[in-house]
Amino acid sequence: MPEHEEFGARAETAGPASRRVPPQGRPDEAERADPVSGRPPGAPAPPPGAGTGAAGAAGAESAGSEADATVRWPDLMLPLLRTPTTSRPLIGDYGGAGTGADEPGPAEVAAVLDLALLVGELMLACGEAAEDVEAAMLAVARTYGARPCDPQVTFTRVAISYQQGPGGPPVTSERSVHHPAGDYAGLAALFRLVTEITAGRLAVDVAHQRLRAVRRDCRHYPAWALALSSGLLAGVATLLIGGRADARAWLVFVGAVVTAMAGNRLAALVGRHDLPEFYRIATAATPAAVVGILMSFNQLHLRGSVVITGGLYALLPGWPMVAAVQDGLAGFYLTAAARLLEVLYLLAGVVVGVMSVLYVGVNNGADLAAQSVPASLSNPPLQLAAAILLALAFAVLLNTEPGTLPAVLVNSMAGWTTYAVLIDAGGEPIMATGLAAVLVGLSGQLMARYRGSSALPFVTAALGPLLPGSLLYFGLVAFVRGEPETGLSGLGRATATAMALAIGVNLGREAARLFLPAPSAPPAAYRRGGRHRRRGAADGHERAGRG
Repeated sequence: MPEHEEFGARAETAGPASRRVPPQGRPDEAERADPVSGRPPGAPAPPPGAGTGAAGAAGAESAGSEADATVRWPDLMLPLLRTPTTSRPLIGDYGGAGTGADEPGPAEVAAVLDLALLVGELMLACGEAAEDVEAAMLAVARTYGARPCDPQVTFTRVAISYQQGPGGPPVTSERSVHHPAGDYAGLAALFRLVTEITAGRLAVDVAHQRLRAVRRDCRHYPAWALALSSGLLAGVATLLIGGRADARAWLVFVGAVVTAMAGNRLAALVGRHDLPEFYRIATAATPAAVVGILMSFNQLHLRGSVVITGGLYALLPGWPMVAAVQDGLAGFYLTAAARLLEVLYLLAGVVVGVMSVLYVGVNNGADLAAQSVPASLSNPPLQLAAAILLALAFAVLLNTEPGTLPAVLVNSMAGWTTYAVLIDAGGEPIMATGLAAVLVGLSGQLMARYRGSSALPFVTAALGPLLPGSLLYFGLVAFVRGEPETGLSGLGRATATAMALAIGVNLGREAARLFLPAPSAPPAAYRRGGRHRRRGAADGHERAGRG
């Protein structure tokens, strides 16, 4: 059996309500210890009362280092998920599976699988990437002794399979995830919950209660703050694109704020009738088009296209396109294709919402020249401030925890400054975007490891000023106006920008995983598995059949 598969905590003999993973083993057991639970693979589970008295005091003394070690669970699970199928052991190769007294019973397996499935369902609904959702599900199941198990995640479905032995019946559970959306406060809470589970501090029933609390208590901002953030996002987007702070620029700013808040209100009214998201997006896009056309029909030379771009900024699916590329890079090709299809439908909703108004304006002489993220910086201090405020508004709309906002703003400032310096030095916008994304991805991983959280809250909003949503929009508008060459150019630039962002963020993540030191030294068994993983990566192995 490959060395990197030689772990998986044994279940306790108690029922699901009292099952608890024991603390880390002694140093002399590290050679055979489970990287997640810390228990040697063949060691029996202690009784439910274990951990009191002298042993409990020793465990309490090591609680801090134990917590630090278990924050590494994403790094420990990813090598397993990326191991080629031909290199994985068969069901019968798992020593003792289905024969030991410590193996979980059917009721316990059902409780553990249900917990892992709920964790995966909520993480996917909160916006986590498919591979990281699988890693969390695998960590939860193995910690409570359900091994071998196989989690599977697609765009709207999570599933997990378990078979206790070669003669045992397989157990498969699955759930559907409807309307996944960004909820980074919930995602951070789920990440911390998985960390506590892998540290062995929660019984299964307690973990279920904590999950219910996560679903109930993770909203940090009132409705008026979200509406104000959508308006602020649109307004600062006009400053970022225009690079001016004169009276006309502030009129455009106010127009974008009003249109975004009006669109947000209309979308909420449509959403009350349970209509598909396509119609909600189309309705929310209409006010920006109306105000943009009206501003173009005057003698003040106001830039209606900037109003439209700013007013639609929160609706344009820039991050879903980047997420699609990221899932494709991780080998989840079905999920990546589904995300790209979602991008097309969301863009179609935006185009349908504005094209009837836009058609009238363009045919009557309105100046709606395409503008997006600037290829040159006319007012760097103003645009830096606009980029930071845009990231702040974006983070609030994604329900990022208030304590995380300062780190998001620092990361956004670093990313935009990198982009601006490279642009001023004559660099290509796509290359500058990719290098800025590498820095944001790497610093986001550092912040996430320090805070013990997912990296998405630190990365997504920080990249908001560089997302390719406006490029996608203007490319489709050019097609509708009968300008296929301009449309292809816009869509090509949008695709290249999304690729640059996704590859940059992914490269920063992999660099952090490979080269940054873990909070504490991993067991020797995992160090051996790490060498196997690096050889597999050098050989170009891929994990197929997922996503």
